[in-house]
Amino acid sequence: MSKDQGPVLHTERLILRPPVWEDFEPWANFMADPEAARFIGGAQDRSAVWRGVMCMAGAWQLRGFAMFSVIERSSGRWIGRLGPWQPEGWPGTEVGWGLAREAWGKGYAFEGACASIDWAFDNLGWSEVIHTIDPENHNSIGLAERLGSMDLGPGQLPAPFAHIAVRIWGQSQAQWRARRDSLRAAPRD
Repeated sequence: MSKDQGPVLHTERLILRPPVWEDFEPWANFMADPEAARFIGGAQDRSAVWRGVMCMAGAWQLRGFAMFSVIERSSGRWIGRLGPWQPEGWPGTEVGWGLAREAWGKGYAFEGACASIDWAFDNLGWSEVIHTIDPENHNSIGLAERLGSMDLGPGQLPAPFAHIAVRIWGQSQAQWRARRDSLRAAPRD
């Protein structure tokens, strides 16, 4: 991938990069899984996923950021998408996540979110980061807590997600910087 397509971040076990066309098939499979897509708008057909992938790629081109495709370094497989996200009308500067079920329980979301939060603060100049989380999504709430974010209260998403109840979790850049080294030293899931 050339530099003009966007940044590529490397963590111990992951590669985070802007989406490419080859990500479409695994992304479509991920979004077709009702359990994996439950808290990110629900399962989608291929045409809706196509629009979503194109939206992410377009956001990279027009805004200079969007969610990264998450690649497992050991296998080279696409396993999800996570990272900075701020669509029109969004309640703040978000780092969000969504991983395919086969990647759950391995600490990948934590590892990728840490790298994405660092990147957003270092490169986008954000002063805070939020996570919009369905109150029933206990796994994401646990991840937000592990990242050091606090429950800031109920939030409102723009259409077409306005009907989804979310709570806003978040922290300031200063809060993140003060605790990030101890977060990275914490044991994995």
